[in-house]
Amino acid sequence: MKCIRNSKRKALFAIPLALILFLSAVLGVYHYMIPDEVSYFAGEDAPTYLFADVKVKDSVTCGAEEAATAFSEISYEADYRLFGILPVKHVTLTAYKDVKLYPGGMPFGVKFFTSGVLVVGFCDVDTEGGQVNPAYDAGLRLKDVITHVGGRELSGAVELTELVEASSGAPIEIRYTRGEGHFTTTVTPAKSASDGKYKTGIWVRDSGAGIGTVSFIDPESNYFAGLGHGICDTDTGKLLPIERGSVVDVTISGITKGVSGTPGEIKGFFNSGKIGSLLGNNECGVFGILASVPKNVPAEPLPIGLKGDLREGKAYIYCTLDTNEVTKYDIEILDIDRGAEGGKCFTVKITDPDLLEKTGGIIQGMSGSPIIQDGKLVGAVTHVLVGDPSRGYGIFIENMLNASHIPDLQNAA
Repeated sequence: MKCIRNSKRKALFAIPLALILFLSAVLGVYHYMIPDEVSYFAGEDAPTYLFADVKVKDSVTCGAEEAATAFSEISYEADYRLFGILPVKHVTLTAYKDVKLYPGGMPFGVKFFTSGVLVVGFCDVDTEGGQVNPAYDAGLRLKDVITHVGGRELSGAVELTELVEASSGAPIEIRYTRGEGHFTTTVTPAKSASDGKYKTGIWVRDSGAGIGTVSFIDPESNYFAGLGHGICDTDTGKLLPIERGSVVDVTISGITKGVSGTPGEIKGFFNSGKIGSLLGNNECGVFGILASVPKNVPAEPLPIGLKGDLREGKAYIYCTLDTNEVTKYDIEILDIDRGAEGGKCFTVKITDPDLLEKTGGIIQGMSGSPIIQDGKLVGAVTHVLVGDPSRGYGIFIENMLNASHIPDLQNAA
C-alpha cells in the first residue's frame, strides 16, 4: 500500500512538472518565431503566428501616434496571445504606409562639411622648452568633435587655426562632444619654436568627398537615400556629423577587381554642377533631395518589401560599373536577421557570372545598390566581406526609410 501511495504522489508531482515544461517549450518556440518588432502595412491585419494573434490595450493605442515616423502610420506596444488568451511574446507593432519608390543603382558623389571639426590625430608642438601637446593635456582625444571655441560656434578648421594663432598663448575655452556627451575644457596654445606660431597639437577634419550608389528615390518629393551605411572618417571610423553638403553627378572611369583580403573599388570623377543637396548622415545611409529624378532610373516605382516579406533565395541588384549604365545583376539572400537595426541585416551573395568576372563580387562604390526580390524593393547592399568579396551584407529598406525622416512620405497614399 505504501508503494502505491508513493507512486500516486509522484504522479501528482509529475503532471504539473510536465505541464510547466510543455508551456516553457511553447513559449520558447514563439519567442524564436515572432520577431521583437513586427511590421505590416496600414489597412491590413497584423500578421498571426500559429494561432497567436495581437492583443492591444486601448489605453496604449490612444497615444500610439506619437511614436509614428515619417514612413510609419502608427507604432505601439502589443502582446501576442495564443488563442487570444495565453501571452507568448511582447512586441513593438508598426503599421507602415504603402508607398512606391524608384529603385536607384546610379552613382552619385557628395561634397560635404561637418558640424564642427573632428579630431583625427595629435602632433606634439616643438617649443623652446621641449615637446608639448596642449590639446591632449587638456583632455581632448581622437574622435572628439570640437563645436565651439571661446564661446563662439566653430565654422571649420581654418577658423580654428586662426583663433589659436591669434590667442598669443592665452587660454582658450573649447566645447566638444564625445559620443552622446557634451564637455568643456581649457587649452593653452604653445608657441612653436620652428615658425613662432601658436598651436594646440591636433589634426582636425571638417570636410570630405566620396562616391556611392543611390538606393531609392521618392517620386513625389525627389528625396533619395544611398550607401546603406553612414559616411565615416577614414582615420577614426567615427560617423561624420555632416552639417551641409552637395550632391553631384559622377562618371565611372574604371574598376579595381576585388580579391580575398583586398577590397575592389569603383573609380570615377565628379562632373561639374550640383544635382542635389545632402541633408543627413547616419548609420543607415545618407539622405538628401535631388533637383529632378535621373533619366536613367532602371524601373518604374516599386512597392517596398518589409522585413517579413524578405526570404532566403534569389534576388537581384541594380548598380553602375564602367559602362556607365545601370545594370541588373543576380544575387542570393541568406542569413536574415529580422531584429537587426543597422546596416548588416542579411547576407548578400553575388551569383551573377558577369559581375563576378568584372569585380570579383562587391566592391567599394557599390554600397547602396538597391535589392529587389519578388517585384519589391527590399533593401540595399552595404558592406563586403574582405575575406570573400563575393559576399557581403544588406540592409532592410525598412531601416533606411525609418532613418531617412522624409517628410513628404507622410502624405503618401
